[in-house]
Amino acid sequence: MLSPELRELTASEPLTAEEEHQMQVKWQTDDDKLTFIILARPHLLSRATFDGNENILPSPKEILTFRMIGDVNLFLKESPEGCQEVEAEVMVAEPAYRRKGVAFNALQILFHYATSPEGPPSLRIPTERLIARIGQANSASLRLFEKLSFRVTRQVPVFQEVELRYMGDGQWTPGKCIAID
Repeated sequence: MLSPELRELTASEPLTAEEEHQMQVKWQTDDDKLTFIILARPHLLSRATFDGNENILPSPKEILTFRMIGDVNLFLKESPEGCQEVEAEVMVAEPAYRRKGVAFNALQILFHYATSPEGPPSLRIPTERLIARIGQANSASLRLFEKLSFRVTRQVPVFQEVELRYMGDGQWTPGKCIAID
């Protein structure tokens, strides 16, 4: 990740190309991570916001032409109290696609997939385990997670972070699966 702004917003360190490649391979095989790549439909930039009412599904061939603009992740880990926590993160790397509802919709789809009875039986995360840790200065991400019913539960001054926990009813927008050959 070359952008200093993105590194600050995501609390990331600069990596060499080799380190980035090793990290991508590790993420693909680790059992404690779930990542969805965010792709942009070409017409998204022509609208002020993404309203979530995309009724026309793209074909697999069309999907292959969509631009990758970010990712959304869940990290499964033990908390200091000994419980399993599931930390949510989202990054919309392309500035032109920010503040258009992309991150909100991507998180809704990820949360539905990970917590729903229709999701993979081995996943099914209890909603009370969902957390987010966000830099204190990242007001856009704080507002995003608050809009998704996360509430501040702890300040971590040493890391200049805020910890939020999910306090909602678990009603998220489901996504659509499209197989790509």
